[in-house]
Amino acid sequence: MGMIFFCSPIVSVFTDLLGCRITAVGGAAVAFVGLLASSFVTSLGPLYFTYGIVFACGCSFAYQPSLVILGHYFKRRLGLVNGIVTAGSSVFTITLPYMLSGLLTRVGLAYTLRVLSIFMFMLMLAGFTYKPLLPKPVSSSKSGSRCPSLRRVFNVHIWRSLGYRIWAFGIPAALYGYFVPYVHLMKHVEERFGADANKEVLLICIGITSGVGRLIFGRAADYVPGVNKVFLQVSSFLVIGLMSMMIPLCHVFGGLIAVCLLMGLFDGCFICIMAPIAFELVGSQNVSQAIGFLLGMMSVPMTVGPPIAGFLRDRLGSYDVAFYLAGIPPIIGGAMLCLIPWVEARRRSKEAQPVTEATEKMLESKSGLQVEVKPEEPESVI
Repeated sequence: MGMIFFCSPIVSVFTDLLGCRITAVGGAAVAFVGLLASSFVTSLGPLYFTYGIVFACGCSFAYQPSLVILGHYFKRRLGLVNGIVTAGSSVFTITLPYMLSGLLTRVGLAYTLRVLSIFMFMLMLAGFTYKPLLPKPVSSSKSGSRCPSLRRVFNVHIWRSLGYRIWAFGIPAALYGYFVPYVHLMKHVEERFGADANKEVLLICIGITSGVGRLIFGRAADYVPGVNKVFLQVSSFLVIGLMSMMIPLCHVFGGLIAVCLLMGLFDGCFICIMAPIAFELVGSQNVSQAIGFLLGMMSVPMTVGPPIAGFLRDRLGSYDVAFYLAGIPPIIGGAMLCLIPWVEARRRSKEAQPVTEATEKMLESKSGLQVEVKPEEPESVI
């Protein structure tokens, strides 16, 4: 997952230059080759390359255009559409572990990877259905030059928005503890409730409520005007942070199920409204690189957070402190995001002020040009 997000800034550049269709199809093809090649690998070293790099990079190129293309077709119900699309991953979160365990038992790892490569081939075919409707950004390169300008390759316009900068740094700040429960929860359950505990049910609870949350909050985001959608993301970080702190306090397995249900619900909220917020902050023409750079910055805390939690577990003998500390970054990151609506409101008021002054001056100049014309007196006839 970290490698997929790490490649996202590069994917966003290719999406702007080549379009969603070519980028998605090419990425799915690369992922198909990487997964199929992994099925023939017999040692761990080459598997790092075929699966960890080739397959992951291909998935990154196939994933991001699927978020960008939605803005070409939908505007009023973009939140609901993102909820429906992202809910598909929740379905696979629930069903794929059972399918993989069955395949591994019956046919082994090599043929399991070949079966999964069929899904990537289907994804490649699905990429051909992408039909971008929005015009491409106008190239500022000199006429006759085949190389695109640097401004088109790297969109610096998105970084001029203070609201986007807060969003792009606030979310990664929140994610330093965001993935700790998802990575270490199973091991924590084994240590507290024993190896025979039905820990798989926790993943099912997270997957189900995450899918439900994406549908509910995706639809709710359509009713929230403008950048105020950020407050939904703030609420998701707040709840996820509190639920992370609640995990060590659950000494009954039923309480842990309730925590996972709430965590999954607001995890769906966080995921489904990322694209709608990006569209609100930078506009449809700049959304590709806005999402790409955000995902690239997210890869750092996604990679760093869980190993730190594992280090704390090894030093302290339990996951309790790791889960307590994991709840702090989401709360801090969510608090940072609360500044975005205020910043955007100030920016719009400043932009509207010169327009208002220009309109007033225009009206004054027009009124000054109006000269009162008196009617001519009729000449007297002698």
